[in-house]
Amino acid sequence: MRAVYVSGKDAVEWRDVELPRPGDSDVLLKMRACGICGSDAYYIKMGGIPPRQGNTPLGHEPAAEVVHVGPKVSGVQVGDHVVINPMAFRDGLLGSGGAQGGLCEYVLVQDAKAGLQFRVIPKEIPWEVAALNEPMAVAHHAVNRSGAKSGDAVAVFGAGPIGLGAVISLKARGVAHVVAIDVLERRLETALQVGADAVIHAGEQDVVQELIRLHGTSADGVGHGPKAGTDIYIDAAGAPSVIQQALSSAKHLAKLTIVAVHKAPVEVDFGAILATELDIRLSMGYPTEIFEVTDTLIANWDKYRAIISHRIPFEQALEALDLAKTPGAADKVVVVFP
Repeated sequence: MRAVYVSGKDAVEWRDVELPRPGDSDVLLKMRACGICGSDAYYIKMGGIPPRQGNTPLGHEPAAEVVHVGPKVSGVQVGDHVVINPMAFRDGLLGSGGAQGGLCEYVLVQDAKAGLQFRVIPKEIPWEVAALNEPMAVAHHAVNRSGAKSGDAVAVFGAGPIGLGAVISLKARGVAHVVAIDVLERRLETALQVGADAVIHAGEQDVVQELIRLHGTSADGVGHGPKAGTDIYIDAAGAPSVIQQALSSAKHLAKLTIVAVHKAPVEVDFGAILATELDIRLSMGYPTEIFEVTDTLIANWDKYRAIISHRIPFEQALEALDLAKTPGAADKVVVVFP
């Protein structure tokens, strides 16, 4: 079968690898879709992940069909559609340094347990939407970390896949008002499509003043203002300006959750924000959310589908990787299999 591997620094290639042979406790999955993540570009730039430097299979956002179930496995049957937990494979992290990746035709789940490495989903969910389960778990964890609840006013910086996933998760839990902030008009249009109550174009509007207009006026802990009435800020953009805008608008006891990867240090004047008693939280991965988000995905799959900008056939997977790493060329690329 064919699979995509990182073969060296800034190098990826097709490889013919042996078809896995499932045992009595294993499940064999036929890949049906696999999303491209920003970390895939990072793996390629590094030349792979040790100890598989130059020999790293890619793909950690897959959705699959079950084609073989060992006699010792329960809770799943041939023909089931599944979403996958790439962190729970016995042979390492799927597509992130493990022995297998999702950008191949088949994946073997050893010592398979339903609810651990995979979860069965309804067959009407489109494959490319099912492949969003992993990145949307990242977004869902950020929402969980934020502590957002009904009645809150929330600002989400960055309307890329993670920011849009956060918008959907926030509205699914009944958050009162969610505003999405970005510099790209097409992303703001998508944010409204998936449920944002309002949007702010950061390149054309004063973000702080717009938040005050949308969420009302408040103050810090000693009455200084005006501050925005925003309860929670989620940084899914990773730009230093985002942090400065959130800090300058934050009211007393507001919360800032950072899920974006900042590639350079960000200067913060803690003396200037001391009176806000701002709660800064960081969010990484999905400790418990990989299948928790699946319920929201199933209930709102039509909204999640709007996140996908490009669907690329498996035979063009190398081109899909190039497209995904080109700044501004795509929002969410998903590889689909025949």
